[in-house]
Amino acid sequence: MITLKGDTIYLRSLEPEDLEFVYAMENDQSIWEVSNTNTPYSRFLIRQYLENAQQDIYEAKQLRLAICQDEDFPAIGLIDLFEFDPRNNRAGIGIVIQKKENRGQNIGSEALELLINYAFFNLNLHQLYANISTNNEASIALFTKFGFEKIGIKKDWILLNNHYHDEAIFQLINKNI
Repeated sequence: MITLKGDTIYLRSLEPEDLEFVYAMENDQSIWEVSNTNTPYSRFLIRQYLENAQQDIYEAKQLRLAICQDEDFPAIGLIDLFEFDPRNNRAGIGIVIQKKENRGQNIGSEALELLINYAFFNLNLHQLYANISTNNEASIALFTKFGFEKIGIKKDWILLNNHYHDEAIFQLINKNI
């Protein structure tokens, strides 16, 4: 079980009680572009996922944490380490805040900072990377704020509303290793 505390938010491991929240997030078509989701998920599949969410990152090759504002309040977003590669000491990182009214309040910044620190200082990762649509200015600003550098563009990578969009890859190298 992981809990990472910041000044105004904390990150915690997913719990069985998060079923409806994760179900709503995974089936919200408005965020499928940033989550690389193409089809809806059933409650059954999400329940199975939550039952296995307590696996160690070395087993699961991913870590998904709930973003919470207060210990008495439910999750407002999710932040992930994915494609965890312990041999090369790297992982992808992604974040999504469910409701628009919770965005732009420094929640994403604080959550990203907590997970970067956990990845670099607890998991001893050498690098993190993020795949971001080139038209997602808010995410680009968030990641570059923490030193992520654009290292390339994947042309016509995302098909959205019958139009192809480019996706940039951003990388952050741990200078402490």
